Amino acid sequence: MKNLHKIFILILALSYGIINAQLDTMNYLKQFEANKMNYIGQPLSKLLNDMTYIQPKTAWSTANGNKKIETAATTFKFCDKIYSFHNAITLLIKWQNVIPRDQTKYYEQKNGFYFTNDEKNFYGSKIVKDIMVYRY
Repeated sequence: MKNLHKIFILILALSYGIINAQLDTMNYLKQFEANKMNYIGQPLSKLLNDMTYIQPKTAWSTANGNKKIETAATTFKFCDKIYSFHNAITLLIKWQNVIPRDQTKYYEQKNGFYFTNDEKNFYGSKIVKDIMVYRY
């Protein structure tokens, strides 16, 4: 019974730490959304350079309506890929100019959607049109 009690307390403590980390990440990213006028019309690299405490872990392309050959936006997630569709904190960047889908697909396939230096260099020069932060 003592071991069961200890396990329960450990699980509770770990859950509290995970929830706090998510709230901290969300609050941190919401600051960038609130100050998005500093980033709109600027290359994504400016935003990424200002994000000193956390960087995206994955990048997912979003098609431009029915035009599957264009990427109009990219969702950046701040969790491992396996958790990307489980209430993940998301930074949505809409691009000033659409990106050809074959270019974004190349990086998605090359690095399995993970946000590596390749993606940082590729997206870094793209111009931000809008920023949204949400939990999806």
